[in-house]
Amino acid sequence: MDEKKLLRRKFSEIRKNIDGKCGKDIAIAKRFMDMEILKSADTVLLYASFGSEIDTFPTAYDIIGKNIQIAYPKSFRDGIMTFHIVKSPCELKKGMYGISEPDGRMPTAEITDNTVCILPGLAFMENGGRLGYGGGYYDRFLEKYPHIHKVAFSYEELITDSLPVMQHDARADYIVTPERTVLCNAERRR
Repeated sequence: MDEKKLLRRKFSEIRKNIDGKCGKDIAIAKRFMDMEILKSADTVLLYASFGSEIDTFPTAYDIIGKNIQIAYPKSFRDGIMTFHIVKSPCELKKGMYGISEPDGRMPTAEITDNTVCILPGLAFMENGGRLGYGGGYYDRFLEKYPHIHKVAFSYEELITDSLPVMQHDARADYIVTPERTVLCNAERRR
């Protein structure tokens, strides 16, 4: 079994066994909502949390309360992903891989310099490197939009010193945990 598969299994198990998930998820949402980049954000691209992922739905409702658009991804079998604007997470339906997603006929999000993308992942390094799920959907999407503000939600237990990160892998600009916000790739953001 290759290294990434072993690490995915390891960090999935760690995430599944996090104590106090609900309180930690709320702390992450609060810390994110206090971030400076949200003051000028026009749209936040969210993932629909699934399984043991950090719950993004409360964050979605907080964002809507600030009159910022939210958009969720729709994935296609060819590895392409598009983001569609929704008024509420209630508009999502079970889609590919059993993950909730918007109807592809909903308006596509316009990506600007003020767009914020919440990156899913299993583990992260403080330099922004991430271990995703292996499909490459976010890597391909973000390659077209390098100016997007990329924020990862994580538990401290999922931050590690080393991951097998490739050059084309999308990196986070910020990692938000219940305890802190890590500024990654600081030189690129200046």
